Amino acid sequence: MLREITLQKDYLAGQTVTSIYFGGGTPSLLGREDLQQLLDKLYDTFKISPEAEITLEANPDDLSSEKLKDLRAAGVNRLSIGIQSFYEEDLRWMNRAHNSQQALQCIRDAQAAGFNNLTIDLIYGGPTLTDEGWAANVQQAIDLGVQHLSCYALTVEPGTALDQFIRKKKVAAVDTDKAARHFEMLMQWTAKAGYEHYEISNFALPGWHSRHNSSYWQSQPYLGLGPSAHSFNGHSRQWNIANNALYIKSMEQDTIPFELEELTPTMMLNEYIMTTLRTSEGCLLPIVAERFGTDTRDTLLKMTRPFIDKGWMLLKGDALVLTPEGRLFADGIASDLFF
Repeated sequence: MLREITLQKDYLAGQTVTSIYFGGGTPSLLGREDLQQLLDKLYDTFKISPEAEITLEANPDDLSSEKLKDLRAAGVNRLSIGIQSFYEEDLRWMNRAHNSQQALQCIRDAQAAGFNNLTIDLIYGGPTLTDEGWAANVQQAIDLGVQHLSCYALTVEPGTALDQFIRKKKVAAVDTDKAARHFEMLMQWTAKAGYEHYEISNFALPGWHSRHNSSYWQSQPYLGLGPSAHSFNGHSRQWNIANNALYIKSMEQDTIPFELEELTPTMMLNEYIMTTLRTSEGCLLPIVAERFGTDTRDTLLKMTRPFIDKGWMLLKGDALVLTPEGRLFADGIASDLFF
């Protein structure tokens, strides 16, 4: 990865980096020296903002007091913790390595270690999670003063163990009605607690929006490093090979093993529609006109009329914004608006 940083030194064309993000996988397994090496190399190679958001994904069972000190010393200033639930039954069902006590304690320990910018993941809609349990999970996060919540409906990926269990009737199928109900409840609770629902799955106290996520939704360029990492420079997307051994072999030859996709104007328009409709700012019609033409803007506005009539979308000034009900159907609405 240190070699790849050098090979990719010109990818961002001298732009100032405002976010460094370690994840997915389990980067909390990195030792302090490894993490420090990577950060030092990034600072030596790129123009990093002094106020850069430096996030590391972590599992609760990895966050010992010593580990938290190491992360702080290395320069990490934001943690993304995969809590998923504060209930033992949910964690066992999801086959998580941590328990409910660790889920609670790691947040308190992180705050005590000086991390004042935390985001946690919570999952709703699971078969072991009742409405009351979901309410308690969200309230626990609010009571702990967690600045940012990423909340996702339980999904079943094809070919996973969960998929096989459901097919063999060993566990119940995902209840989509329950997931929708939990999402609606979540929107009400977080709004009451002062959180801004700034993207479909993301809620933040004022001033604590994720720079990393926001840059992605605003189609800002980004560089991904490591196996499977994706990069975007505004007009093309590329992704590294997933195989670790082949990635390392290529790096030893100073070659980046990636596939490249040049984005057509239509692809960029559809991506803009899809990502911006997920945000509270919405799809900005002046930007559509500027980037893709006034005819495209006018056509898009006509296409949205059925959703506006249903109450799923609003035209707020020059922005197309989904209503709370419309957010339940965000992916379907976006796909219906594709050109």
